[in-house]
Amino acid sequence: MRHQRFHGRYEDSERECEAEGCREPGEFRAPGPRSPSFDGPGDTRWFCLDHVREFNSGYDWFAGMSPEEIIEAQSPINGWRRDTRAFRADAGADGLPRWADFDDPLDAIGMRASQLRARAAGRQAYAKFTLREQEALGVMGLDPQADRKRLRSRYSELVRKYHPDRNGGDRAHEARLQRVVEAYQLLRKAAAFA
Repeated sequence: MRHQRFHGRYEDSERECEAEGCREPGEFRAPGPRSPSFDGPGDTRWFCLDHVREFNSGYDWFAGMSPEEIIEAQSPINGWRRDTRAFRADAGADGLPRWADFDDPLDAIGMRASQLRARAAGRQAYAKFTLREQEALGVMGLDPQADRKRLRSRYSELVRKYHPDRNGGDRAHEARLQRVVEAYQLLRKAAAFA
């Protein structure tokens, strides 16, 4: 195995250095304009050895951070203050019963099974609605077991609450009223309420 003199060198790279006017091969990576985030790894720029050294000498990792954020980022315990999933009190079980809550393990298994059945029943109740209809139920504040009568009464409640003619002329809720009207128009024609 051949020893690399410079760590991080990609010698087999076919890229050219991105520095203006440079024709050397771009063998070293540098962060690009878009930094890593939940959207992906971010952009990468490629430079030759001289230009990556120049880039690194002017790079400010702390750019845009407040003094408090800089101190926290430099702290040796940075990132250790939050509980990881495995070490939380519920062990990352999302509110499901823990073994320690029961004297008999079979009771814990039975409780977990009943909660899983309840979740499955809830998902099945929403299955009769399209995705847009499910969102409309959320706007209306209704559960999937609601019937046409409950839909009408909830619509009336929300119109009385948000309509400027009914709430003393307050026009701050017009956007919310518009979403309620659109949700009602969609749900009243839904096959689930037939």
